[in-house]
Order: sequence, then structure tokens, then C-alpha cells
Amino acid sequence: MSVIRSAVLAVSLLGLMGSTALADGFKNCTKLDKASWKPAADAEAKAKAAGYEVRRSKVEGSCYEVYGVKEGKLYELFYSPEDLSLKKTIAK
Repeated sequence: MSVIRSAVLAVSLLGLMGSTALADGFKNCTKLDKASWKPAADAEAKAKAAGYEVRRSKVEGSCYEVYGVKEGKLYELFYSPEDLSLKKTIAK
């Protein structure tokens, strides 16, 4: 029985490691101190102005990550909080 448990544990750990490796988040947008960042609402406003229906946003590393829908497709948009420039777009 312990051999089966060990095999299940090994497969589970490999699955967790694989899912971490497949994470597609973009995390490096600025080196600027957080106290100097522009408001997150401004990143959402930029996404809306670009035609996205904003679903939610969060801080990912040193980026604002905005989830938006455009033409029925979900996107992750990564903005620099320093100047609100779009650093990366990922279609989901």
C-alpha cells in the first residue's frame, strides 16, 4: 500500500510543479517604488478605452494585470504602474 501512496504523491507533486511552470503571468513592469505608482483604476480605464470590457484587475509582481473581454475573447493585459504603458497582452 505504501508504494501506491508514494506513486500517487509523486504524480501529484509533478502535476503541481507542471502547473506552476505553465503559469503565463507577466510580473516585471517597473522598478519604481509602489508609493509612486499611478492608480490601478487608471489601468482599467486604459483597457476600457481600448475597447475591453474589464472584468477585474490585480497587482501581479510589479504590474497591473487587467482581465478584459473583447469580441467575446478573454485577455490578460499587463500595464506598467509607472506610466500605464501596455507591456504584454495574453489571449486566453
